[in-house]
Amino acid sequence: MALWKHLVQAASAITLAAAFTSVASAQETVNIGYTGPLSGGAALYGKNTLVGLEMAAKEINEAGGFEVGGKKYKFNIVALDDKYSPSEAAVNAKRLKSQNNTPMVFTPHSGGAFAIQAFNEQDNFILGAYTSVPNMTERGNKLTLRIPPSFAGYVQPFINVEMKAFGKKLAMAGGDHDYAKAWAQLFGPAWKQAGGEIVAENPMSYNKDTDFYSGVSRVLAANPDVLFVGGASEPTALVAKQARELGFKGGFVVMDQAKLDEMAAVVGGMDMLEGSVGVLPLIYDKRPGTEAFIAKFKKLYDRNPGTEASYHYSTLNAVSEAMKLAGTVSDPKAIHAKLSEAYGKLPPERNPARITSVDDRGGTNANIVVGMVKNGKVETIEAASLGQ
Repeated sequence: MALWKHLVQAASAITLAAAFTSVASAQETVNIGYTGPLSGGAALYGKNTLVGLEMAAKEINEAGGFEVGGKKYKFNIVALDDKYSPSEAAVNAKRLKSQNNTPMVFTPHSGGAFAIQAFNEQDNFILGAYTSVPNMTERGNKLTLRIPPSFAGYVQPFINVEMKAFGKKLAMAGGDHDYAKAWAQLFGPAWKQAGGEIVAENPMSYNKDTDFYSGVSRVLAANPDVLFVGGASEPTALVAKQARELGFKGGFVVMDQAKLDEMAAVVGGMDMLEGSVGVLPLIYDKRPGTEAFIAKFKKLYDRNPGTEASYHYSTLNAVSEAMKLAGTVSDPKAIHAKLSEAYGKLPPERNPARITSVDDRGGTNANIVVGMVKNGKVETIEAASLGQ
C-alpha cells in the first residue's frame, strides 16, 4: 500500500513537472506572424518571401535560439494565406495578434501593409512591410518597418547609367497599375531635372494584356533613346521583346517590380535585354555575405534564392538582435526602437540584403547595387559610384 502511494505521488509529481515544462516551453517561443499570397496567381511570390523568414528561424532555432533577459527563446513562424487581398491581410493580421500574440506581422504587398497600418499601432504590433513604396513610412505610423529601401534610391543611379550610355530622350512605357504610376511620378520629373527629355508617354495594362504591339509602336514613333518599362517580370519581358522586334536599339530602365533574371528566362536569355538597368538579381551579387546566403539557400531548397528571401532572412535576424538589445520579446515599441542598431550589428552572413540601418520613420537604408546588362551578362554597379 505504501509503495502504491509512493508511486502515485511520484507519477503526480512527474505529470505536474511536465505541465510546468510545457508552460515554460510555450513561454520561450516567440510567434512571428506572416500574411501573404500562398495560393492563387501570386503564390510563388508569397512563398519566396515566406521562405526567407522560415530559413532564418530554422537557423536561429537550431543554434539554440537567442537569449533575452537570461531566457532562451525560439521563433515560430505562423503563416496565413491572404490571396494578395488587402482586406484578407488585415483580417489575418488581427487574428495573428489576438490568437498568437505576435509582436510582429510581415506582409509582402503594399495593399495589405496600408490596410494593416489602420490598426497595428492600436493593436500594438510591428508591421514588417515588404514594399519599396516611399510613402509607406511617410504616414506617421510608429510601428512600421519598411523592409526594402525606398525605390527612390534607384532613380538617380538608373538615370545616370542610361543617359550616359544611350542619350537623353526617354519614352515612358510602364504599367498602368498603382505601383508603376508611383514609379513614373518620381522617375519622369527626375529625368527632366537631369537634363533629359520625355518624348512619349503611354502606360499599358501589364496585368491584363499579352499583346503590346500597338502600345510599344506608339512610343517608338517618337524615336526615344531609352524606354522606361515595368510591371511583373513576365509582361515586362514581353514589352522589351516587342520593342526589339520593332527595331529599338536603345536601353531599358526596368523598375524594381521586374527582375532581370526572371525577364531573361521569358525571352530566352539576356540578349534582348542588352543595355537594361534594373535591380541587381541576387544570384549576381558577389559580396561575401550574399554569396554565403545563396550557397546555403541552394543547399536547403535546391534552387536560387530571390531578393525577397534575402530581405526577409536579414530582417528576422535583425529582429532577434533587436529583442536582445531591447531586453524584451513582447514590447513592440522597444523592439522597433532597436531595429536600426540591430541591423548594424549583424555580420554579413546574417545580413545578405546589406541593410545598414533604419531611419527615424521606419524605412531601411542599404548599400544599393544595380545591375546593367552588357554583352549579354549582368554587370554589378555600386550606386554610390554613380553619384546617387
